[in-house]
Amino acid sequence: MSFDIQYLLILQDLRNATGGIFDEFFNALSKIAVDVMVFLPFLIFWAVDKAWGYRFMAVRWVGEVINGLVKLTVCAYRPWIRSDLIEPAGDSKVAATGYSFPSGHTLCATAMYGSVFIWQRDKRRWLAVLCAVAIALTAFSRNFLGVHTPQDVLVSFAETSLLLIVIGIVVKKADGSEKVYDILSVAGVIFIIAALVYILVKPYPMDYVDGELLVDPVKMMKDCFMGCGGLLGLIIGSYVERHYIHYEIPKGAASLPLMTGVGVGIVFSWTQYMGPAIFVTAFGRNWGNMVSSLLINFFAVAVWPMFIMKAAQKETEKAAA
Repeated sequence: MSFDIQYLLILQDLRNATGGIFDEFFNALSKIAVDVMVFLPFLIFWAVDKAWGYRFMAVRWVGEVINGLVKLTVCAYRPWIRSDLIEPAGDSKVAATGYSFPSGHTLCATAMYGSVFIWQRDKRRWLAVLCAVAIALTAFSRNFLGVHTPQDVLVSFAETSLLLIVIGIVVKKADGSEKVYDILSVAGVIFIIAALVYILVKPYPMDYVDGELLVDPVKMMKDCFMGCGGLLGLIIGSYVERHYIHYEIPKGAASLPLMTGVGVGIVFSWTQYMGPAIFVTAFGRNWGNMVSSLLINFFAVAVWPMFIMKAAQKETEKAAA
């Protein structure tokens, strides 16, 4: 038996010995990373710091595509498929998507908490330390729950950390140049097209057990399709915003907190309910999630900022009247 499976069995024995009292805690940490923290970039973009909002979104969506490509290249099966001794905690087995290597939850945690760490490490050290702890606990939670091996979370942390550094260097080198950002946008579109072609034409393992396909590779593509859609929505939205909208955060406007909250509510409702209901039904699981992700990111970057500025403008006009 391999070391990684032995390690997961040790954690499984610990879960069983403690009566599963820690299961919900670690499950909550995992869900916060992918169900809550992913809305942080929009909040920052709309109400706190537009440049950092862009940076958060770039790390998240470039990371999603890269992580998806690695998953679909390695095609590593989940621990419970590799060993029938592994029994994941709670609904982790059902909630887990895609192949096992690298961990998508660790990607989201490292992208979001890691961006906050870099942003705030010199301003609010306590927050940076808290984010570092959150990354470590989220990564460990994936092992503790039995849904990922140690190498799954370590590689995901490493690749996302490297991406944080690279994007930081790119932003510094670009120095606000619209020409550079336009070139990067074209490169991003080419990258997305190449990624989609690659995952659609490459071969996948087709292992059968008792006449049934063990893992359907088409279902494993969902996360990568969604990542491509999110990145494309960010690229198109960014181009429109930078060239035509020129969004400036109306700091001090009484309407800003409300508009930001409403915007987060719209994004949440779309990603959790309306987007999948409309587009997955119309275009299928993979393409539908891609279109849904594209549209909501375009909305967040290029559409909702106009509503925020309009509300602030009406507020100013009303005050002056």
